[in-house]
Amino acid sequence: MKLLGRSCSLRFLIDELERGSLCTYALRKKCSHKPEKLLFTCKDGFNKTRNIFQVLGYSPYPLRFELILPRFFHRLSEKQESYNQIDNNPISVDKTISEDAEKICRIVANQPQSTLESLLNSSGITVSPALVEEVLRRLSNSGLLALAFFRWAEKQSSFKHTTEGFHALIEALGKIKQFKLVWSLVSSMTAKGLLTKETFGLITRRYARARKVKEAIEAFEKMTRFGLRPDVSDFNKLVDTVSKSRHVRKAQEIFDDMKKSRFSPDLKSYTILLEGWGQEQNLLQLQEVYQEMRAEGFEPDVVTYGILINAYCKARKVDEAIYIFNEMKVNNVKPSPHIYCTLINGLGSDKRLTEALRYFELSKASGFIPETPTYNAVVGAYCWVKQFKDAFRAMDEMTACGVHPNSRTYDIVIHHLLKAGKTEEAWSVFLRMGKLGCDPGMNTYTMMVGMFCAERNIVMALKVWKHMYDKGILPCMHMFSSLINGLCEVGRLDEAIGFFQEMMDKGIRPPAPLYSNLRKALLDAGKKDMVIYLGKKLDMLRRTPLDG
Repeated sequence: MKLLGRSCSLRFLIDELERGSLCTYALRKKCSHKPEKLLFTCKDGFNKTRNIFQVLGYSPYPLRFELILPRFFHRLSEKQESYNQIDNNPISVDKTISEDAEKICRIVANQPQSTLESLLNSSGITVSPALVEEVLRRLSNSGLLALAFFRWAEKQSSFKHTTEGFHALIEALGKIKQFKLVWSLVSSMTAKGLLTKETFGLITRRYARARKVKEAIEAFEKMTRFGLRPDVSDFNKLVDTVSKSRHVRKAQEIFDDMKKSRFSPDLKSYTILLEGWGQEQNLLQLQEVYQEMRAEGFEPDVVTYGILINAYCKARKVDEAIYIFNEMKVNNVKPSPHIYCTLINGLGSDKRLTEALRYFELSKASGFIPETPTYNAVVGAYCWVKQFKDAFRAMDEMTACGVHPNSRTYDIVIHHLLKAGKTEEAWSVFLRMGKLGCDPGMNTYTMMVGMFCAERNIVMALKVWKHMYDKGILPCMHMFSSLINGLCEVGRLDEAIGFFQEMMDKGIRPPAPLYSNLRKALLDAGKKDMVIYLGKKLDMLRRTPLDG
C-alpha cells in the first residue's frame, strides 16, 4: 500500500502533539529533487516533541514535511506474516475483559472444584463470548480447569456459544490428550452450526503434537464426513502441522502421496516443506525440494527467500544466508523486514555484532520503520557478546522511538544474563518488567523459577510462583517440573508431593523423567507407600478420559 499523508509544517505538527491530538505518526521530508526520506516514527505520545528535535535538529529554514497518520502505516502482507510470529506477542485484549479474566483465573487456580461454581457465581462477573475465549486461552495449560470453567459459563444467562470458544476449549483438552471429549465437542458444534474446517485443523495439530500422526491424518480425512470439502489450503495446513510437529519426513510423504492423486501443490505447499527441512537443518533435502519447486515452474518469492535464509542461519551457515540475500536482490525481490531481522539474529548468534548492526542500518535505509522484532534481534546481538549495557541502551532507544520492549525483549536479556551467571541482574530485569508496564509471560516465569531452583533458592522460586498465580497465570508442565525437581534436590519432599498432585489435579500429565526423579527421592526417604499411591494416581490420569 502506498504511504499517503498530509503536508504540514513542523510547527503544525508540534501544536497537534502538544494538544494530544496525535499519538502515532511518522515524518517524511518533502523534496522536489530527491526521493522522500522517512525521518522519524513514533507509536505513542511519550516525549514526542523532544524526540522530533533529537532527530531533526534545529533548522532556520521553513522545511515542509509529510505527516503520515496511523491508518497509512506500513502493514505486512500475507507474504510477510511470519515476521509477526517471531515474538509471539500476546493477543491484544480489552482492559476490562483482561481484568475479569485474571480474576476468574485466580479463583479457578486456587480453589477446589467442589467450591468453584459457587465462588464464580458470587464473583459478580458477567460472562461474554470475548471473556470466555480469553479465560480459556489463559487456562490452555490446564485442561481440567478449562473444562470446569466452560461448563459453569454455559449455565450463565449471558453466555453464547461461539466457534472461537469451542476452539479454545479443544486446544486446552487436546494438550492433555482428551480426544474423546474433543470429538464430543465437535458433535456439539455440528448441532449448533459452528463447525468449520479450522476445527479439524486444530484437532489435527493437537494429534500431531501428541505424536499421533496417524490419528492426525484421520482427523483431516473426517472433514468430508461433516460436509466440509478440503481444498489445497487445507492440504497445506495438514502438511504444515505435521512438519512443525517434528515429523517433516512424514509431511514429505503426505505431500508426495497427495500430489499424485488429490491436489496440485502451489508455491505455499513447497515453502512449507522448505521450512520444515530448514528447521531440521537438513539442507540436502531442502535443496531437493527447492529444485523440484523450480522444475514445477514456481519462482521463489520473498517468503521463499526468507525461509532459505532462515534455514542457513539456523544451520550456522550465515555466509551462505548472506549469499542468498544478495541473490534475491539481483532477482529484483525486495527483502522484507522479516529477512533483515533473520540476518540480524543469525549474525548476532554467530557473535558477528558489527555485521548484525550493519544489516540493522540497511533495513532502516531500505525504508522500513524498525519494529519490536527487529529491535529484539539487535538486543539479542548485543547479548550474545555480553554487551549488556548496549543491550539496555538499545531498549531505551526502542522506548524513545515509541517501539516499547515486550516480554520477548526481556526474555532475551534474562536468558543471556542467566547464561552469563548474572542471576542478580536477571532478577533485577524481571522486577523492572512490571514497573514498566510489561507483564512477564509464561517463558519469563519458567526461566526465573528454573534459575532459582538451579541455585537451590526455593524460597525465591516459590515467591515467583506466587507472583505468577496472583497474575492469574497458570503454570505449564515445564514449570511444575522445574519446581518439583528443585524441591526434591533440597529434600522438601512433602511440598514436592503437593505440587505433583496439584499438577495431576489440573490434568497436566507429568513427564516420565519427572516422576522417575520424584520416585527415587521418595524411595531414598523410605516413602514407598507414597510412591505406590502416586503411581496409581498417575496411571489413572493416563488411562481415564474426562467426563464432559
